[in-house]
Amino acid sequence: MANISPLAGKTLDQSQLTDISALIAAYYDRKPDVSIPTQRVSFGTSGHRGSSFHTSFNEGHILAICEAICRYRKAEGIDGPLFIGIDSHALSAPAQRSAIEVFAAHDIDVRIDQNDGYTPTPVISHAILTYNKGRTTGLADGVVVTPSHNPPTDGGFKYNPTNGGPADTAVTKAIQDMANDLLADGLKDVKRLPYDEAKNAPSIKRYDYVTPYVADLENVIDMAAIRDAGVKIGIDPLGGAAVGYWKPIVEKYGLNATIVSDVVDPQFAFMTADWDGQIRMDCSSPYAMARLIKMGQDFDVAFANDTDADRHGIVAMPDGLMNPNHYLAVAVSYLFQNRPEWKPDLGVGKTLVSSGLIDRVVADMGRKLVEVPVGLKWFVPGLMDGSLGFGGEESAGATFLRRDGSVWTTDKDGLILGLLAAEITAKTGKNPSQHYHEIIARLGTPYYARIDAAANPEQKAKLSKLAPEQFPLEELAGDKIIAKLTKAPGNGAAIGGLKVVTENGWFAARPSGTEDVYKIYAESFKSPAHLKAIQDEAQAAISKVFAS
Repeated sequence: MANISPLAGKTLDQSQLTDISALIAAYYDRKPDVSIPTQRVSFGTSGHRGSSFHTSFNEGHILAICEAICRYRKAEGIDGPLFIGIDSHALSAPAQRSAIEVFAAHDIDVRIDQNDGYTPTPVISHAILTYNKGRTTGLADGVVVTPSHNPPTDGGFKYNPTNGGPADTAVTKAIQDMANDLLADGLKDVKRLPYDEAKNAPSIKRYDYVTPYVADLENVIDMAAIRDAGVKIGIDPLGGAAVGYWKPIVEKYGLNATIVSDVVDPQFAFMTADWDGQIRMDCSSPYAMARLIKMGQDFDVAFANDTDADRHGIVAMPDGLMNPNHYLAVAVSYLFQNRPEWKPDLGVGKTLVSSGLIDRVVADMGRKLVEVPVGLKWFVPGLMDGSLGFGGEESAGATFLRRDGSVWTTDKDGLILGLLAAEITAKTGKNPSQHYHEIIARLGTPYYARIDAAANPEQKAKLSKLAPEQFPLEELAGDKIIAKLTKAPGNGAAIGGLKVVTENGWFAARPSGTEDVYKIYAESFKSPAHLKAIQDEAQAAISKVFAS
């Protein structure tokens, strides 16, 4: 990764931390101007995100989004409860207050945490699915207030419809466009109650999120095996939404586990800075995970979650922090050989920028690979109908079916991926890192990297609409090209870019949705030098496409 900051892996000085009072004041004081693109409501792959300091996540945005959600629910006939959860970012609680003001005014049956605590993204998905099971009317949906692993300055707000997963692009576009129209009109058509009145409205109900989720875990993970083997586990919630879940899990199932920290701090002062010197609760970053990596020798296996607990970071010797792609390959290999109740024709879902090692593991087991564009939302139908056993993406997010083969969550669940690492260790006597080295000894060692390259808006638009025949190369880094993809082979959906595949490597190029760059994901099964050749030739060829 380029330009590693001298602050990477270190805790920051107080003067470098976020001013939380100023951040929250800006949430209420700054008014977004929809004529400025960066101040509009914009739903990416994981909802609307931004910072109140940049007037990209403010009270006006949340009021407009919630009014749009209320209208969407009414138009779709969704009239069951709306489950809402927040993470520990400073802007999450103010955004939930704004949401309650609108939802109460619309008399929507809202369920908030009974102790005003934090609720992980997968727990909201689990709550929606368990409520809706067996129902055809009065279905529930949900909202998660989180910017995921983003810095402390950021806020996020995402909508999960009745299938429990991230809303698809048609839904988010409808909500986004309606919200921007409401903002442009000065929010005058937004229904809203004063907060003190709203929070006491009969439709706003307290709900125990912790107990049902914790009690159900034994139906997706072999918790008894972990307990009986006495696996020594280290757990770091990174000050996020899982902080109130791990103690009940450890106590209920009698695990030999240490929660290394239960500190919650909106400045995240305890975090070590990420590669660029920013605080970021990214459990796949060795810089952000420095504390747990240092303690890794003390445990058989250790893991962490990001702030809304939809991602996982696995620490196991000899590797220390495992590359997310490496752990996903191990998880797939283990699950499909240790879930006897799963159907023999279950497929394995992966995003097309995830490692080709997963492809090799799936082929080795004689299973079906389902490769989709970036975003967990693409796995939702397969998880719901039981045709996919697993869905994962390279950014350390995944979920899988219950032990009986029925749906668990349709959003990423970092808690079960951490517990799965403990189950693997308990049942096999080897940790996931040891399993990874056994897999690559048979199937080949992957060398994987992602880099960013400059691209202006016109170039990004050209890349997103590229046709395979516009990419004239027949060879890549000395190997014959066997596929040029602009649609995902698993579902035929446009990937918004290009993927080029050879027998020994591949690259995928996609424009960034937020910056003037495009991302090049690349992998070689030969060597780091071969990976560099793939990256260089990909960049050169795409530059020619831009110039044409």
